[in-house]
Amino acid sequence: MPVVFRFLSVFPLWFLHALGAALGWVAFCASPTYRRRFRAHSALAGYPFRAVRAAVAHAGRMVAELPRLWLGAPLSCHLEGESCVERAYAAGRGIVFLSPHQGCFEIVVQAIAQRWGAEHGPITALYRPARQAWLAKLMETARNRPGVLLLPTTLAGVRQMIRALRRGEAVGLLPDQVPPQGQGQWTSFFGRDAYTMTLAVRLAQQTGAAIVLARCERLAWGRGFVTYFEPLAQPLSAPLEAAVLQINQAMEYLIRQCPGQYLWGYGRYKPPRAVPPSSAGVDA
Repeated sequence: MPVVFRFLSVFPLWFLHALGAALGWVAFCASPTYRRRFRAHSALAGYPFRAVRAAVAHAGRMVAELPRLWLGAPLSCHLEGESCVERAYAAGRGIVFLSPHQGCFEIVVQAIAQRWGAEHGPITALYRPARQAWLAKLMETARNRPGVLLLPTTLAGVRQMIRALRRGEAVGLLPDQVPPQGQGQWTSFFGRDAYTMTLAVRLAQQTGAAIVLARCERLAWGRGFVTYFEPLAQPLSAPLEAAVLQINQAMEYLIRQCPGQYLWGYGRYKPPRAVPPSSAGVDA
């Protein structure tokens, strides 16, 4: 598989996106569980399938573009809302960038590093090591690009994030990712309880860091990407439960800006191991 990744990394983005779109539909048609989850999650948000069918192909594009993102030459990513980020850096308390599983969220970290890394230091992000040895090694090396520091999701990694924020640097998180046991709480997401990480809130409250919302959209025909930045609409609530709900609502807002590029098939409502399910039920 590493050979396949390196082989695919030299292809143009339009080709990888075309390949990924086909793979996305193959996966959708071949898996009843994935299909059912996709439809159920998008329906919770109020979208009929015809309104989000583009997300089927975009899920495949997300996978197909990874070789190029990890091993290939840098890709074009236009930035909108840079002034918001500049103000947050100027405050000197660090930035917590929050992105949903939407568009090419992988390139958001790279784009931030390219634009602000030299002046303000690297952006730190957490990742879950893959179970396959070859993929774990690839993720550990290929994703650590200049200005990007990727750390495994451990207590040591969280401590390094706190230190980075106190130096005035940035960290990046996907707050709509199901957290490990003991690191989340049940909170509404599109009207249904989802086990939601508390880390984003704790980092901001403990360090005084600014929260900046970031979403990325793929452009058609492999023309690159656009990343949009904006501040949290209201100051972060002090009570933890209210603040976590506030972050979920912010993610809902971002997703609604481009629902056709969200990963509706992601198992968002599954509890981690040893966490009792909410009364709202869990994913199939």
